[in-house]
Amino acid sequence: MPSELQTERQDRTLVLTLHDPDTRNALSEEIMAAGVEALNVAESSDEVRCVVLTGANGTFCSGGNLQQLSRNSRLGPEVQTQRLDRFHRWIEAIRTFPKPVIAAVEGAAAGGGFSLAMACDMVVASRDARFSLAYHRIGLSPDGGATWQLMQLLPRPLATEMLWLSEPVEAERLHAHGVVNRVTDKGQALAEAVAIAQRLAGLAPNALASSKELLNQWPTRSLPQQLDAERDCFVDNLLHPNAAEGIAAFFEKRPARYR
Repeated sequence: MPSELQTERQDRTLVLTLHDPDTRNALSEEIMAAGVEALNVAESSDEVRCVVLTGANGTFCSGGNLQQLSRNSRLGPEVQTQRLDRFHRWIEAIRTFPKPVIAAVEGAAAGGGFSLAMACDMVVASRDARFSLAYHRIGLSPDGGATWQLMQLLPRPLATEMLWLSEPVEAERLHAHGVVNRVTDKGQALAEAVAIAQRLAGLAPNALASSKELLNQWPTRSLPQQLDAERDCFVDNLLHPNAAEGIAAFFEKRPARYR
């Protein structure tokens, strides 16, 4: 069966599903290219307010295809460099996408698949989900922003343990450390992620975009710089028609209708 990124609209949420049964949804060229393209299209669509990223057949993503990696190792550094650059463009596209992106994880999120989940704004995982970074077992080092994300999200000893020992970590443990937002019963991660996305779809998209940008940029700023950025975003959003609608809805005790 071909490797593909399947798309489905559920109201104002776009669901992207990694689908490659032969490799447990490994990161193929087709999936990575389609991921970037889908976000580009969704960014310009007023009908799409949120994106949910998941995997088919009870697995989120098994990471890199080892057979492909073995072939690439015989073709010179340029081939694998280009492949990683394509993967990293997808990671950056998720991080800079102005709308919420939620990962719905069932089964394995391994290697680059774990990096892909961490790049999302929120992670919903079933209790049977397992997150692993087994690069060192095959003599490799991480990719997909794994080290950057882990150091943002976890204490250094736990991040080091995950990288060096390569042992799968349960969703419950990552939930305790704030990496996973919600833990669900098996088979319910996608439904819960879509439910959260639908809640977010009812909020002002400009305000959500501002918050995402502020959260993304804080590591590069001092407190005074972040305060200035918050001020500028606040003023911009106050002058946006959505603020007038939100304030009016509050006083009129009705749901706001944001655009």
